[in-house]
Amino acid sequence: MGDKWFPDELQPEEKSVSVGLDNGSRVAVIGGGPAGSFFSYFVLDFAKRVGLEIQVDIYEPRDFSGPAPGGCNMCGGIISESLVQNLAADGINLPSSVVQRGIDSYNLHTDQGSVLIQTPLEEKRIGAIHRGSGPRDIKEMKWGSFDGHLLSLAQEKGANVIQDRVSETGFQSGRPKVKTRKGEFQTYDLLVVGAGINSAITKLFGKFDIGYKPPEGTKTYISEYYMGSDKIEEILGDSMHVFLLDIPRLEFAAIIPKGDYATICLLGEDIDKDLIATFLNSPEVKNCMPPDWSPDENSCQCSPRINIKGAENPYNDRIIFIGDCGVTRLFKDGIGAAYRTAKAAASTAVFQGISKQELKKHFWPANKRIIFDNSIGKLSFFVVDRIKGFGFARRALVRMTAKEQAIPGRAKRMSTVMWDMFTGSAPYKEIFLRTLHPAFLVNFGWSMMVSLFTPRKKKVKQVK
Repeated sequence: MGDKWFPDELQPEEKSVSVGLDNGSRVAVIGGGPAGSFFSYFVLDFAKRVGLEIQVDIYEPRDFSGPAPGGCNMCGGIISESLVQNLAADGINLPSSVVQRGIDSYNLHTDQGSVLIQTPLEEKRIGAIHRGSGPRDIKEMKWGSFDGHLLSLAQEKGANVIQDRVSETGFQSGRPKVKTRKGEFQTYDLLVVGAGINSAITKLFGKFDIGYKPPEGTKTYISEYYMGSDKIEEILGDSMHVFLLDIPRLEFAAIIPKGDYATICLLGEDIDKDLIATFLNSPEVKNCMPPDWSPDENSCQCSPRINIKGAENPYNDRIIFIGDCGVTRLFKDGIGAAYRTAKAAASTAVFQGISKQELKKHFWPANKRIIFDNSIGKLSFFVVDRIKGFGFARRALVRMTAKEQAIPGRAKRMSTVMWDMFTGSAPYKEIFLRTLHPAFLVNFGWSMMVSLFTPRKKKVKQVK
């Protein structure tokens, strides 16, 4: 039984009794990124509340205090204000050394013009972060790693970090076991996998009959450009620059200011070199960057895969998959999804149990809500793709948004939809329902009609 796990071979009494954590229970967490750190933080916090003493070992080979790529988790690095508020309510505060820049507006760029969209509500801001301590050529260690900060908070709660890579997993007498490259097998009462989709860890579970099937992914692109804080402030300011261009397979593109660097992030369907070149050399992008900027002179770049369809059966007796290797939000707010699934997993493990039945009843609903919302997100991106395909529709979107921004007190219906669509500050369901409001439909329909019969202007003046 050491290398295979067959639930039918468990003792009869173990089948009928709900399995839970007890004093002295050992929990292994593979991955010290947001999902793994959130889970460790919450499971130790919840256990303390009910008087349980448990051991949590986090297996994480990276050193987040170092610059990329060794300390980076390959992410664009945006967190919504709603997540910041939720974290604060849970006692997790992000210092200014971790949030490199607060984003209070974004510039929407199209070939039909640009418009500056201020945060629709005062509390709706987003933060720009580095997942590690900065790009490859970082000249001065000014900032802290977001992932490193979360991991340190988990350690403060009592988690033990093992800085080694997991090389083998298995089950013994129904309990999971973990082996690193340098160590021996360790047996645990619960195994939580919080590794990203780019990790090979999930392949280690293919030989076990636990029903888990890894998520489907697609390739993206992230690149960092050194500009210096003064030039960042002058050129980009506190705005995220978002692009709505008619480029096939490109769902989302943004330039995000972070300290001394500008991060370019492209999301879509298998981003390749031709698509990257088309975007970087577009007039809309070059107009946002310094005159002497060259797309080829980047500080750091990567092409990570992202989860676009959640894993099947991300749980079984004594094992849970969270974050990117489980279920996450489509294109946006992956860190927020990691927070929600990790907290649900920790709550279930402490208060309900770690059997498949209890996880299905209490952990799986948090995943189902994300899956359902993603289905609405796919519909929303389909509509956005249709808008991108017609110049008059892009012109109408910019026209309606600019009018909202220019008139004080005017309802910011399109501005709010676009803000939440591009920042991940609200569920896709909520965004979609806003587009069905009669006032939204009438105003956008009128803008479409005007744009259809009005000759294209060279540029819609950007609202300051």
